[in-house]
Amino acid sequence: MPMSTHHETDVAIIGAGPVGLFAIFECGMLRMRTHVIDTLDMVGGQCAALYPEKPIYDVAGHPAIEARDLIDKLAHQAAPFHPVYHLGQQVTGLTQIEDGGFRLETSRGQTIAAKAVILAAGCGAFGPNRPPLDGIEAFEGKSVFYMVQRREAFRGQRIVIAGGGDSAVDWAISLAEVAERVMVVHRRAKFRAAPESAARLDQLAESGKIDLVVPYQLHGLDGANGHLSAVVVADLDGKERRLDADVLLPFFGLSMNLGPIADWGLALDRHTVSIDPSTAETNIPGVFAVGDIVTYKHKLKLITTGFAEAAHAAHAAYPLVHPNEALHFEYSTSKGVPGL
Repeated sequence: MPMSTHHETDVAIIGAGPVGLFAIFECGMLRMRTHVIDTLDMVGGQCAALYPEKPIYDVAGHPAIEARDLIDKLAHQAAPFHPVYHLGQQVTGLTQIEDGGFRLETSRGQTIAAKAVILAAGCGAFGPNRPPLDGIEAFEGKSVFYMVQRREAFRGQRIVIAGGGDSAVDWAISLAEVAERVMVVHRRAKFRAAPESAARLDQLAESGKIDLVVPYQLHGLDGANGHLSAVVVADLDGKERRLDADVLLPFFGLSMNLGPIADWGLALDRHTVSIDPSTAETNIPGVFAVGDIVTYKHKLKLITTGFAEAAHAAHAAYPLVHPNEALHFEYSTSKGVPGL
């Protein structure tokens, strides 16, 4: 990060997750300079912080790609346009400038003047939804984890996974390849994961590689000094069952908090920002929003949807950065990419 505290750019991008990184590329292809701000001290957002080794299956051209590899490729794709990153800091203020554009203030005393803003903040500030288990804090970080940074760290261990969504199912499938035993606890027999993943889970259960503990819920933890010996579960009638285990992975989603974003005058729908999907523009002209933080009718929370929104935002921002120039759309195959 540059030493100076004030910067000027064409577009300020708030959020350096996958969609924010792709927005750098889209802006760069339209000759717009970018500064990127993120609260994490690394690029990648949730992909880097929560599940770097998790395979992603719905990115075009990649039958399967680990989240970490996707982030590396997106950062490499953005690199020719020389984005300036301001990491490890939060945008605390956003105000309009009288002669046009916006002024952003960060928690580290940086100010950034930009002609347009693209909000790509994912879930905003996020953290795991913790199960209400007595004494769970003593086990967190030692044998209870809310994310998987390295699959190899769980090799040969007895793992209880709690949850019924995509994260629970995908990690159960993946960890079954390295763990001594994988047990999946869910309060109903039906899982909310992608149909193909749910079918694969059932196949592994039928073959004995995964134990489906349904319908049960987490009830308690046994162990000492932060190390688990067992996870206690209970069915809907309160009948308890003890699962010998070394690790508990509760996947109950993330709690979302928009933080300062909620005070910027944006049109909000619960924890999301409303946009015009044809331009990705918010109710504040010149402020665009893309990715999981936005909502509109029939919105799909997919990375690939966010990529398309980033392209819409960049094209809609172009007249603000180059007001006297007509934009003649060209395919990347015909115009190429600088430095390539």
